[in-house]
Amino acid sequence: MSQTSNSPSPTSSLRIATFNVSMEALNYLPAKLGKEQKPTGNELAVALVENHQQIKNIAEIIQRVNPDIILLNEFDGNDPKHQSLKRFLSDYLAKSQQGKTAVNYPYFYQGPVNTGVASGDDLNNDNKVGELPNDAYGYGLFSGHFAMALLSKYPIVEEKIRTFQLFKWRDMPNALIPVNPDSKTPWYNEQAWSNFRLSSKSHWDIPLNVNGNEVHILASHPTPPVFDGPEDRNGKRNFDEIRFWTDYLTPSAASYIYDDNKHFGGLAQDKAFVILGDLNADAIEGSAIKSGIERLINHPRVIDAKPSSEGGKLQRNNNANAKYHTAFWGMRADYVLPAKAQFNVLGSGIFWPKENEAEFRLIKDRAASSDHRLVWVDLAFKNPINK
Repeated sequence: MSQTSNSPSPTSSLRIATFNVSMEALNYLPAKLGKEQKPTGNELAVALVENHQQIKNIAEIIQRVNPDIILLNEFDGNDPKHQSLKRFLSDYLAKSQQGKTAVNYPYFYQGPVNTGVASGDDLNNDNKVGELPNDAYGYGLFSGHFAMALLSKYPIVEEKIRTFQLFKWRDMPNALIPVNPDSKTPWYNEQAWSNFRLSSKSHWDIPLNVNGNEVHILASHPTPPVFDGPEDRNGKRNFDEIRFWTDYLTPSAASYIYDDNKHFGGLAQDKAFVILGDLNADAIEGSAIKSGIERLINHPRVIDAKPSSEGGKLQRNNNANAKYHTAFWGMRADYVLPAKAQFNVLGSGIFWPKENEAEFRLIKDRAASSDHRLVWVDLAFKNPINK
């Protein structure tokens, strides 16, 4: 019988993590030489049944770090009954991997996302209307591709959840509207722009009850700022998806924001929060419009603990920023950003073993687990309510 870590950390210590787990359909397609395959959307479900080694490695990484709360990016979510997520919880995380202590997450949230949701418009201007994946509101080959899930050892305050899947990009003041550089006209036609949703997946505000202390998990996974053209439509969308959280935390700037229940406004100044996710942006390296992520990590309400790893540093010895990298290609992409007023940072890290360590097998390449690393921060409430 495997050991199980059922109990969350005491209120004095809270470990919160984010992890792009690459548990999406394309990762499980069998290789067939010279033939491009399209997923059915059932690939993750099949891989979970087949005891897939990559999934076992993902579970082992999570067991080794044992966060109390963790956001999973790129976990397919096309099943409204969440059978794949439930199987991952019961058959992988709740069972010891390589002798590690099993971990239980009694609470989870997996809401709808925009990936693979057909827009009915020609979003990439190839004169073909409504073709997936490029004409979906978020890049995806089926609805729920590249989705997200939040796992928690603490109860979710379900009646207070706010989601922003349907928020229109046009409704953000001074949005970075993509423009065709040749004609100087908007990249999206009037109908497409009118309907276009800001979130490539979704933005979630999920309150948790941590022993009487309310903590808002602000979760998202903005589009990569690449795979476009000189109009930089993905770069501009990435910027504004990140800007959404900057405005959400700024009462004077948040009045335009509405959630999927048409309630307006951002997060009150006295609320504790942690921003989580693969934000696909680095203030120093990469292709993002860097001022977007720079403003978020330097927001007066935010602490940037700057998690680091020795393994990442050794991957690129000549790069002074390598110790902060969270993706194998050499960029800081994944963030855990807590509220400055409510939390003290006790520690932080990135799961990136060194090549001479036995655990390196878990991250040696993308096939082993993911092209991203698990990022975690340990927090303590400054003024906890103990219940």
